Amino acid sequence: MDVNPIEKERGITILSKNTGIQWGKIKINIVDTPGHADFGGEVERVLQMVNGVLLLVDAAEGPLPQTRFVLRKALEQDLPVVLVINKIDRKDARPKEVLDEVVSLFIDIGCADHQLDFTVIYANARVGTATLDLDVPGRDLRPLMEAIIAHIPEPPGDTEGSFQMLVSNIDHNDYVGRIAIGRIFRGKIHPGDPIVRIRGDEKTSHRVTKILEFLGLERNELAEAKAGDIIALSGVEEVNITETLADINTPEAVQAVMVDEPTVTVDFLVNTSPFAGREGKYLTSRHLKDRLDRELESNVALRVTPTLSPDTITVSGRGELHLSVLIETMRREGYELGVSKPQVVVVEKEGVKKEPVEYVVIDVAEEYAGAVIESLGKRRAQMMNMIAYGSQQRLEYTMPTRAIFGLRGELLTLTRGTAVINHTYYEHQPLAGEIPHRGVGALIAAETGTVTAYALENLKQRGIFFVPPGTEVYAGMVVGRATTDKDLTVNAVKAKQLTNMRAAGSDDSPDIPPPELMTLEKALEFIEDDELMEVTPKSIRVRKRLLTEEDRKRAKYASSRE
Repeated sequence: MDVNPIEKERGITILSKNTGIQWGKIKINIVDTPGHADFGGEVERVLQMVNGVLLLVDAAEGPLPQTRFVLRKALEQDLPVVLVINKIDRKDARPKEVLDEVVSLFIDIGCADHQLDFTVIYANARVGTATLDLDVPGRDLRPLMEAIIAHIPEPPGDTEGSFQMLVSNIDHNDYVGRIAIGRIFRGKIHPGDPIVRIRGDEKTSHRVTKILEFLGLERNELAEAKAGDIIALSGVEEVNITETLADINTPEAVQAVMVDEPTVTVDFLVNTSPFAGREGKYLTSRHLKDRLDRELESNVALRVTPTLSPDTITVSGRGELHLSVLIETMRREGYELGVSKPQVVVVEKEGVKKEPVEYVVIDVAEEYAGAVIESLGKRRAQMMNMIAYGSQQRLEYTMPTRAIFGLRGELLTLTRGTAVINHTYYEHQPLAGEIPHRGVGALIAAETGTVTAYALENLKQRGIFFVPPGTEVYAGMVVGRATTDKDLTVNAVKAKQLTNMRAAGSDDSPDIPPPELMTLEKALEFIEDDELMEVTPKSIRVRKRLLTEEDRKRAKYASSRE
């Protein structure tokens, strides 16, 4: 059901989607939610559409941090759970141990006693089989369907009462405009019926044009929908998520679930680099503001705050992944912008300043576990558990969210790219104190021009470069990471002087290592407070806020005097 190009490329679910299947005479509505806590806003807003959950866990990996987040939200709503342990055909599958881990997770979250009495299904989704007993091979998915019908209740609702529907998702169609997707809590609705849209104290009248139901990957037109149905409804322009559509005679709002507050914030700035405007269509602060206002209509976990500077907008979200997906979407639409280093949102509770803390799980080969433990210790991480399975170690930690910035790159370097890291929001705790910043300095381009292989060969002892020969750079742009902790200004565009004399070896091809190309996530983790990430439809660049060396020296001197 993943249709977003970023979802397909990354293999993750970002947006909640729903469908329906017919099992005999019973229609089962299914809502697919993201697992990552960064997209938790998607989970929270759709939980009111459902009456129970299928908790899908890998038979080898077991419950991950994302599992904890989504399960906690479901148990807070007291939704019945059917546990599905999938991929039991894997060679390293350990379904019995995974079941014990899930029970421990329920207890750790603080579930009620009756919530521990859940049904367990063992499945192999690839071949489409499920079974209640590991000793009895599954033949089809009948046990799963029967468990859903037996343990997940029908949606409650008064079909005779006045119409009431909560909008949980938004779609768009070129012919009918905005489409509201949600569950009918009460009453019936037909095409042509007059309804009221309720947004806080504001009420506007509309008329339903079309009603669609979800079945498989298709949408079918309906002549009537009633309480309990999940439908798509057109005819209400400018409708937004969490609003209520109600009967025109008795307009009553449905109470929407509160969404958790953001934990990470960045500044979006107008792109002021010398290369601004070369690749993008939308460059101004007005373009950025209009695009972010549109994003707020569907991205309920996002917060946008104007700043004193007209060229800067503060954007807050659930985590680096949440914000990086927004930035990636915008650059694909033709936007150019500068992005500051992510900062955590510190809140004050009962006179104590508190910061967000993450629950982190790292799977790593035994030989690298020592180096990983040492690295995490420097970042004020607290070890909660250490489990060995096979040749792998699973390390479980809690650590400040700001300590996670740059962690992924560091651990992949330490473990030769083999570490698997998962994390999710845990809770707010008192400020943990200083955390070491990036351990290396930046290599900064001294001149504007085209990078030459001759220059890189002479500079390869200074650090690792982000740009291959032939790349255009400008003065003040960060072109690599230094081997020392100090910033170095280098001439990466120096060309070889041509003479009419030949010397032995002068025609040898330059021996330069391959560049470390910057991705959006890498750049976001790499930048420091005095740097910006420049994002355009074709390029990701890192630059200093102050492009000239004199300005940087002046600013450094001024800050040392304060």
